Amino acid sequence: MLSQKMLSLGKKSSSIREIFEYSKKRKAEIGSENVFDFSLGNPSIPAPKEVDDAIKGFIDSFDSIDLHGYTSAQGDMQVRETIAKSITERFDVPASANNIYMTCGAAASLTISLKAIINEGDEVILLAPYFPEHKVFAENAGAVVREVLCKEPRFEIDFSELEMAVNKNTRAIIVNSPNNPTGVVLSEDNIKRLSEFLNEKQKQFGREITIIADEPYRELVYDDEVVPYIPKYYDNTIVCYSYSKSLSIPGERIGYIFVSPKMENSEDTFFAVCGAGRSMGYVCAPSLLQRTVAACEGIKPDLSAYDKNRKALYEGLTKIGYSAVRPDGAFYLFVKALEEDAAAFCERAKKYELLLVPSDSFGVSGYVRIAYCVGYEQIANSLPAFEMLYKEYNEEK
Repeated sequence: MLSQKMLSLGKKSSSIREIFEYSKKRKAEIGSENVFDFSLGNPSIPAPKEVDDAIKGFIDSFDSIDLHGYTSAQGDMQVRETIAKSITERFDVPASANNIYMTCGAAASLTISLKAIINEGDEVILLAPYFPEHKVFAENAGAVVREVLCKEPRFEIDFSELEMAVNKNTRAIIVNSPNNPTGVVLSEDNIKRLSEFLNEKQKQFGREITIIADEPYRELVYDDEVVPYIPKYYDNTIVCYSYSKSLSIPGERIGYIFVSPKMENSEDTFFAVCGAGRSMGYVCAPSLLQRTVAACEGIKPDLSAYDKNRKALYEGLTKIGYSAVRPDGAFYLFVKALEEDAAAFCERAKKYELLLVPSDSFGVSGYVRIAYCVGYEQIANSLPAFEMLYKEYNEEK
């Protein structure tokens, strides 16, 4: 007998992936230049030269057995020391190799972290809109998910809603800033207020409430925006990081977990992370990539192409008449659909070869996500199609 839960997940892929697969079919039929695929958050800028140079250098200089052999289960010690030193220097937060667990990207970081801290009956809060897989990961760890709708128009934390959601069973809250799908960066005031709120709730309920900070877009910010580093403000924090977006290497699947040493029972929490990684077979992240990201630690991506797309798309759509959240970071634009049913709006958009992701799977209704990590030509060429779609709706009023 198969697991019906896993069978259901396998048969129905995420709406993002479904649209991406539809896009490949349409491109084969009518040509890729005629399809405006905004579905997948796949970096469109090349990896920094330092990444390729590091890989080539390791291949040329390392003994093959050493280079491709196993590291420690939690990752190479020197790599973890390098990352810990970077955290301390960049964010003024104490860190050591014993706080770092290397992973196959942010998805592994999140699933391991949730598995490490969740017990039967525990609840995890998701701030909507949220990345759809957060719900999948939390439920798979055995948690009950509570969704808290953020406050429009900027989708910052609604503390009155959060107050109603937190209870004696609350074990964790996932914070994703810069946010996927809105691109919003939570301000320092928001993070300070959240920290104070959760500290009060920990005292009230006599249990730890962990912030799991999902940070794959930390380096992707514009207009000198600053992303507050949550462990500076809240002790019980686990950071889940990926180099997929910052170094444009999503297919390489490399990241890490940072367990704040200021956590209650920090050492045991790290051991629980190690145990969770072991139980799921997530040990010894790819050794070549571990060394590569350590060699490239601190390298910043060139965001000029994303920023150009961001401005062109936001200004172009709002000029037409669409309402959108101005993104501070990441590479997504969250746009108000022209009808309440976002899925129906996305279906109609297909008539103009516009492939957009409805917001329902992100935990909110009435919006679409547009991934602008594409070539600038696609942005420019898509605007007339967006205008035709807008006029079609306007003519029906």
